[in-house]
Amino acid sequence: MFASYLPPVQPGALSLAFALAMLLSLALKFWLSSRQVRHVVQHRSQVPASFAGTMPLDAHQKAADYTVARSRFGLLNLAFSSALLLAWTLLGGLDALNAWVYDATFTRFGAMAYQLGLLLAFVVIGAMLDLPWELYDTFRIEQRFGFNRMTWKMYVNDALKGALVGAVIGLPIAALILWLMGAAGANWWLWAWASWMGFNLLILVLYPTVIAPLFNKFEPLPDEALKSRVEALMARCGFAAKGLFVMDGSRRSSHGNAYFTGFGPAKRVVFFDTLLNRLNGPEVEAVLAHELGHFKHKHVLKRMLTMFAISLAGFALLGWLASQSGFYLAFAVQPNMAAPNDALALLLFMMVVPVFAFFFTPLSSLMSRRDEFQADAYACAHARGADLASALLKLHEDNAGTLTPDPVFARFYYSHPPATERLGAILAGPQAPQAAH
Repeated sequence: MFASYLPPVQPGALSLAFALAMLLSLALKFWLSSRQVRHVVQHRSQVPASFAGTMPLDAHQKAADYTVARSRFGLLNLAFSSALLLAWTLLGGLDALNAWVYDATFTRFGAMAYQLGLLLAFVVIGAMLDLPWELYDTFRIEQRFGFNRMTWKMYVNDALKGALVGAVIGLPIAALILWLMGAAGANWWLWAWASWMGFNLLILVLYPTVIAPLFNKFEPLPDEALKSRVEALMARCGFAAKGLFVMDGSRRSSHGNAYFTGFGPAKRVVFFDTLLNRLNGPEVEAVLAHELGHFKHKHVLKRMLTMFAISLAGFALLGWLASQSGFYLAFAVQPNMAAPNDALALLLFMMVVPVFAFFFTPLSSLMSRRDEFQADAYACAHARGADLASALLKLHEDNAGTLTPDPVFARFYYSHPPATERLGAILAGPQAPQAAH
């Protein structure tokens, strides 16, 4: 289709554009994180005036220390990830891996086995290289601040189950997309996009009842008083769910949360047990009203449609790049002469595109913060704003969320408004008289 109207990829120009984008994004990430650390440290000694009566100083300082620790760890991880990306691409790492997998699989097992083997080898190597960082994050940083409740046995079990689920789910869809790339003609990307969307919708249906229970226990909400309160709220809001469940999140972490899961009539309301242990009935109601606000404003549907549109554009772009020898040569990869290059194209695309997509982060963050304000306003109209504010303060304290983020960092990255802005908007809004029970 449109690919015939596009000029061929120039390897040198694409390599240069990638290198410049990578350097610029790396510099921007370091600058933003450095700003965040300095700003949080400068405001560590005193609770912001608007929270002086509600947030203890020791909790504020814990949040500051936690934010700084995670930011500094993030900078080290960023340097490592950037070096690894450079090694995979411009320094020829993917080309070397491809040659090794090709020699080991293509002649004996055929084209599909070779391509799936390349994808699998890349994923396994990446997981092994990420493992030390993940372990340090879980068993040092989260442990140091009292959040981690994961044992080594539980960690290993989760890793094995995650790998098995990933293989059962990932390999078939990867095989289907690779087959379409080779068999569906020039417009394969359209069929692949439709398959990918169908796959995502299927996962939305299966996740609550098939996948999630492999990792956590889900029990019906036992508190009858809270159950009645929540059901009354959902009735007022015209929302139906298949059940109210409590998840044993405390087995792994002391962080609290609540969420909806499922798709269409299969939606479920899930509360972390840590959340229910911390919040009272009116606060839980207010938090749930916020989540209902996302559905009533169709934020979930809009994000899904946006994801569909972006993925369609992505598949179309991949459809063009996969047919361009310059795309491979730009990243030091010699295209196969006797075997398909589809798996190579997929891997390169997944590594290269995020470098350029990073610069759209402020836009997606802005849209997300707008949605959060709308959901808060909806919650204030159907529950008490004071209860929502109280719940958010408790969650901020329990999750060690800083009350003093750097404004530029927050504008760039934050998907939720900073606490000062968010609580100010909540408390300034109208209270729902029907919720004052």
